[in-house]
Amino acid sequence: MTTPCSTGRISLVGIGPGSLDHMTPAARLAIVEADTVIGYATYIKLIEPLLDGKAVIRKAMTEEIERALEALDQARQGRRVALVCSGDAGVYGMAGPTYEVLFEAGWTPSSNIEVEVIPGASALNSCAARVGAPLTHDFCAISLSDLLTPWPVIARRLHAAAVADFVVALYNPKSGRRGEQIVHAQAIFLAHRDPQTPVAIVKSAYRAKQRVELAALADLAECEIGMSSTVLIGNSHTFVRDGLMVTPRGYADKYDVTSGEPREGERRGRSLSTGLVGWRAALREDTATPEVLAARFGLPEAYLRYVLSEPTTV
Repeated sequence: MTTPCSTGRISLVGIGPGSLDHMTPAARLAIVEADTVIGYATYIKLIEPLLDGKAVIRKAMTEEIERALEALDQARQGRRVALVCSGDAGVYGMAGPTYEVLFEAGWTPSSNIEVEVIPGASALNSCAARVGAPLTHDFCAISLSDLLTPWPVIARRLHAAAVADFVVALYNPKSGRRGEQIVHAQAIFLAHRDPQTPVAIVKSAYRAKQRVELAALADLAECEIGMSSTVLIGNSHTFVRDGLMVTPRGYADKYDVTSGEPREGERRGRSLSTGLVGWRAALREDTATPEVLAARFGLPEAYLRYVLSEPTTV
């Protein structure tokens, strides 16, 4: 086993989707250089080839705080700790709870314990790669786990994302004890989206038990979904073709895709004609009141008044 260093170190390592081929070199190096590796048992199993000669501490699924406390204790002893999690440590991963534990213990960046977050591909990245290109326009991620977040908060976020036409990645969509949340999420989205909106359910991307299913929003609740699944819900422009789920960025609206030339009224390298400048100019020529404009565009009336009151620039 490696001799502990005089100054402790905690590396918060996102191992990506699970395949060693998709782990970053920095993540691999942090594990190789560590003398103690801590993580959820399933994640530890995914990196077993890198663990020879290391102290390995396995924790259960809901023991995130215990993992962080153990990492702090080991680092205080001068050990180099790799605290591993799947995906990215900063996206529903171990970075947040670890910093909470550290700050509560009086740690600061100038302390004798070094802390580094090493990024990895999150589930939304790996799952999107398995189904095509569903995230090439604006998207957001929402966890359906109400273990730590009140359901009304989650529901409001789902509603806001649905209204705003985001592509949405749903993390923690379902578990053995939580089966209703995905049904409620579907109901919220069906209030704003076409029932035939494409969705993708990807289980264990890049792992041995990987499963990919494409479906329509109307059928989402009947799909096979579990804790290791991520659900991608398309926006109003997302389509499926030849088994691939794609969200257009909008190039076809601005350019002729057969020639690459800008369409009439558009200029290469310039904002869309309906971008902020063009939209603002159109608003100022409109005779509607700010209240009517707010309802038309689904925007706050105060914002519309701000736009209309901005000084005209030459």
